[in-house]
Amino acid sequence: MDAKESAEVPVTEGEASPPEGEAQAALRADVARLEEENGKLLDQLIRMKADFENFRKRADREKPEFIRHGKKELILKLLSLYDVLLAAHDQVAAPGGSADELAKGLEMIFSEFTKLFEAEGVRVIEAKGLPYDFERHEVLGQVETDEHEDGVVVDELQRGYLLGEAVLRPAKVRIAKSPKNKFRRLL
Repeated sequence: MDAKESAEVPVTEGEASPPEGEAQAALRADVARLEEENGKLLDQLIRMKADFENFRKRADREKPEFIRHGKKELILKLLSLYDVLLAAHDQVAAPGGSADELAKGLEMIFSEFTKLFEAEGVRVIEAKGLPYDFERHEVLGQVETDEHEDGVVVDELQRGYLLGEAVLRPAKVRIAKSPKNKFRRLL
């Protein structure tokens, strides 16, 4: 700094502070700094936009591969069930095959399905004897009865299943309903 810059300029009323030339220079410096910062931010935005477009395109290309991989995993799990079903069929279809062998083969198949479902987090929805739950049960009819309270599931027509805590398929049920007309015999 030279002596001229370091000297304080006394400010009197009505006089500009700092002098006009210095203020314009300071404003120009601020504008230049802000334009540079703006350019850097614009460049950063353009790069981020390009990165996002590249990411989106890559995700679109990889999506079919993820689907194929998921199908492959499912089919591999179902193949073991198919093998058991085929072996049961061969035993029953062979000369001398019996109903006992068929029942044994079916038990093996159900056992394999149960293992697969448990491994994947699939559970049966409990229904019979429980109160109707609109999220887990689909009512297909009512049964007039005095044995159960209104709204209690009395028949399960088709099992329902949960995948984790989400309903995979609701149970199809009939629920109890009090008889409309109760006639008593008076003696």
